[in-house]
Amino acid sequence: MWALVESNNVTQVYKRPKQLTIGDVNYPSNIFNLWTSSELEAIGLYEIVVDNSNLKDPNYYFNNNQTFAFADGVVTASYGTATARALADTLYTAQDVTDDVYAEGHASAGDRVNKWSEGDVKTPGLKTNHKAIINQQAYGLLQPNDWMVVKATETGGSVASDWTTYRSAVRTADASMKTKINAVSDVDALAALYVYNDATPPVRPLGEFPDVPSS
Repeated sequence: MWALVESNNVTQVYKRPKQLTIGDVNYPSNIFNLWTSSELEAIGLYEIVVDNSNLKDPNYYFNNNQTFAFADGVVTASYGTATARALADTLYTAQDVTDDVYAEGHASAGDRVNKWSEGDVKTPGLKTNHKAIINQQAYGLLQPNDWMVVKATETGGSVASDWTTYRSAVRTADASMKTKINAVSDVDALAALYVYNDATPPVRPLGEFPDVPSS
C-alpha cells in the first residue's frame, strides 16, 4: 500500500497501483512499480509500513479499522485496541420487544410477526458457537456407525465392543470439551484451549475425539 502525503498529512491511501493526479500532473499506474522510493516520495507517495501490534485474531476479537499517520518520513498504518467478542449469548430484552412492536406497527406484542420473546437468544456468544461445533463434530463421528446400533436393536444382536467403547468415548470427549469451554472466563482462555504444545505428538488443552476403530 502507498499513501499520498500532503502538508505532512495522509490525504489518500492506495491499496494497489492506479493512475492518479497530484497537483496538475497526471501519473500512470506503473510509477508504483518502476520508480524508486525516493522518486515516489519526491511527489508525496510513501510506501506504508503496517504495525500489527494491536491486531488480534478476528475469530475472537473485533479489530478497529486502520489509521494512518506520517512522522519522520514514514507512513504507518496501525490498529486501535481490539474489542473482545462476547463469550455469552446476547439476549433479547423487554425494550427489544417494545421496539419491535412499534417498528412493525402492531397494537401489542402478541400481534408481532417475529415470535421471539424477552430472554431468547438474540446473538449466540463464542461459547455457544464453539459448543455447537463440538456437537457437529461428535455427530459426524457417531452418525456413520449409528446403523450398527439400529441393526443390533432391531435384530436382537449386539454391537462389537470396540465400537461401543468408541461411541462412549466420543460422547465423553464431547462432554469434556464443552465443560472446558463453559469454564473459560475470557476469550484468550478460550483461544488457548485450541493451542497445541510442543510434545510428540502435540496435544491441546481442549482434548481430542478418539480414533475410529479399524475393525
